[in-house]
Amino acid sequence: MANTVKPFQFRQCINIPKSTGYKANSLKQLRDLINLVSDESIYHHTYQYFLKGNLLEYTSDFAQWVGESLEDRALSEQLSNIDPYEYGNISALRKVLINVIDSYLKNFPEPRDALPGSEFYFLDTSAIIFNSGVAARNLAEFLIAIQHVDPASIYFHFFEARSRLGQSVDDFSKWVEEVLGKDDLAEKIRAIDLFMHNIDGIREHLEELITEEVKKDMDSIGQAEQ
Repeated sequence: MANTVKPFQFRQCINIPKSTGYKANSLKQLRDLINLVSDESIYHHTYQYFLKGNLLEYTSDFAQWVGESLEDRALSEQLSNIDPYEYGNISALRKVLINVIDSYLKNFPEPRDALPGSEFYFLDTSAIIFNSGVAARNLAEFLIAIQHVDPASIYFHFFEARSRLGQSVDDFSKWVEEVLGKDDLAEKIRAIDLFMHNIDGIREHLEELITEEVKKDMDSIGQAEQ
């Protein structure tokens, strides 16, 4: 009988940054431009922050700029506490960002400006999505793929799927649950904290969880054969 398991097709995305022509050298300018720029620009500076290779102290470009260029730790922490995945669309996220800055400006109406050369430059991106040529038909193959695929593939399936593609869960746990029927493993994957790890950290956690599950499957097969 032919194997009817739907393979997981690993895809990859390349995000090409583009200048919007907008820049801010003060918190008030940052606030006004957040209200003005496109959804793609907001998306780039929040959701796509997680595509950065290093685990930084902040969770968005806005929070990072406020903390480093304006040296305002209190506001940067407030901005870092905003989880973009809690909001169903960019409009809702944009409103929250503006409200946090407006509230801060009411209490501290004259924060320092950024030094010349440290302005915030608004970018947006054009995404190119393509098949990586890697597929997995079972959990063992899936583990090998997770270990070797490009970081941009991990980002696309674990982060991007939750936002731009309108899903509430990542592609990995969805396939594990719906195709392999491993509900417990799917829940463990969904429990990985997006804010606590960069992409390399996410990969390591996925490897650990899947390796444990593969060992369980092998143990079960061994016991059944005895």
